[in-house]
Amino acid sequence: MDSIHLTGIRCYGYTGYLAEEQVLGQWFEVDVKLWLDISTAAKTDAIEDTVDYRSVIAKVQHLVKTSKFALIERLVATIADSILIECDRVSTVQVTLSKPAAPIPDFGGKITIELTRSKSNPF
Repeated sequence: MDSIHLTGIRCYGYTGYLAEEQVLGQWFEVDVKLWLDISTAAKTDAIEDTVDYRSVIAKVQHLVKTSKFALIERLVATIADSILIECDRVSTVQVTLSKPAAPIPDFGGKITIELTRSKSNPF
């Protein structure tokens, strides 16, 4: 199976367990990997024979910017489910979401969740 990687999608959003995170917001970084058959697009050179990744990037940005969940687990699952629903050609999606500046005392790392969903096995 072929794949398309969309990396470094950086967005400002309002998901977080602390009330301040949902008011002040913070930066998130998202990578998306889409599995699909690109053989037809490779022959036709036509965007309608593949996934227009501009729309996937816009969908990710919109969800990060407008969602106000307590947990990033819910945000990453919402992104994956949205892509699978809206992109008929995509059979499997992997979403990696990072919170590069989590408000945890004495912690300078980042929190990352990676989730893989497929149409044949959504959970």
